Amino acid sequence: MVSIALGARCVAQAPQPRETDDRLVGYVIGPEDVLDIAVWNNAAISRTVPVRPDGKISLPLLNDVQAAGLTPVQFREALTKALAAFVPTPEVSVIVREVHSVKVTVIGQVKTPGRYELKSRATVLDVLAMAGGFTDYAVRGSIVILRQEGAATRQIPFAFDKLASNNGSKPARQQNFCVQPGDVILVP
Repeated sequence: MVSIALGARCVAQAPQPRETDDRLVGYVIGPEDVLDIAVWNNAAISRTVPVRPDGKISLPLLNDVQAAGLTPVQFREALTKALAAFVPTPEVSVIVREVHSVKVTVIGQVKTPGRYELKSRATVLDVLAMAGGFTDYAVRGSIVILRQEGAATRQIPFAFDKLASNNGSKPARQQNFCVQPGDVILVP
């Protein structure tokens, strides 16, 4: 019997905010998410809106507002500031109603290749399990995660065979890292 340590825990997030401050912890809004925007005592502006593919939402008075790439708190602050020109002391809340922006793709020698929408944090092993595991022809020691970083695509090796044979020691846990939105897991 093979023991595999899942170890790594992470937070599923949409594309990271522009700031790289380690104190920014939490969910980052992404395209296709659905947001509840509530402005206290102003039903005309309050509404449920989808984040468009360009990362913006549309609201009365403000028209198009950039939402993707911000945490709900950052977005609330931006809306409060923008609405201050129209509403005296606006009290705004932003609630993420539905998460649809965190997607990863699994291709190659898995039982159910495809694109998977994640609702919570997930590691490479979690996503491989969602894809039904390996086919008989999978080359488990040559799995690669393709990750977009700006204009470049980074190839991150994932040595499943080493992970499975490590029996839960610390180096194996470090290899079962968290996937990020847009990752492609290639199983040759």
